[in-house]
Amino acid sequence: MRTAVITGASGGIGSAIALAFAGEGCNVVLQYNKGKEKAEALAEKIQKEYGVIALPVQADISSSQSVKSLFDKVEAKLSNVDVLVNNAGIAQQKLFTDITDEDWHRMIGTNLDGVFYCSREVLSRFMIKNHSGVILNISSMWGQVGASCEVHYSAAKAGVIGLTKALAKEVGLSNIRVNCIAPGVVMTDMMKSFDEQTINELKEETPLNMLGQPEDIAQTAVFLCSDKAKFITGQVLGVNGGFII
Repeated sequence: MRTAVITGASGGIGSAIALAFAGEGCNVVLQYNKGKEKAEALAEKIQKEYGVIALPVQADISSSQSVKSLFDKVEAKLSNVDVLVNNAGIAQQKLFTDITDEDWHRMIGTNLDGVFYCSREVLSRFMIKNHSGVILNISSMWGQVGASCEVHYSAAKAGVIGLTKALAKEVGLSNIRVNCIAPGVVMTDMMKSFDEQTINELKEETPLNMLGQPEDIAQTAVFLCSDKAKFITGQVLGVNGGFII
């Protein structure tokens, strides 16, 4: 039975990804930072409905020591990791000149440093010695084209794309695949700050005239981490309804 670690599993996209992998018969590790109640409720739901192990673990992925503690617990409980989904992320809208040092470091720490720390742990502990594994990074369409008033977010997500491509080249000979999903506008809690007019405008800008759901990202994640995608690595797949083409 495969084991998948999903970071940010208490959020909308993360929880959908965890449910999708559990539905495929995978044990899942649900990393969360502050969403303890949501992660524990999700773990209970998964174990009840799918009969797999669901392990909620608190960790601050912007801290290398916290990430090491996370994988210590994973190794002790499940012994192996086959799939890592680097999903955890934060967002913020601010004029570039209003971004503080704290804003910048928090954004890069969560959205980029966390991908580095978690990937380094799974590679060194499990995947390289097993000559097998899949890492999937969740970026954003703004990491591809940039977004006004989200420069720090766009920079971090662009970094995730660069990391994906470079790492895929480095670990390919170890039979490890690394890919990236760049979601478009997906209806999660991150969208709560947008008013109805803005959401409707985003919908109208999308060629499919619809906004994404967490399950759209989750099903794509399952595919990219499956043997059906065994010849796909180093790729950035836009799941955005045609918003960015």
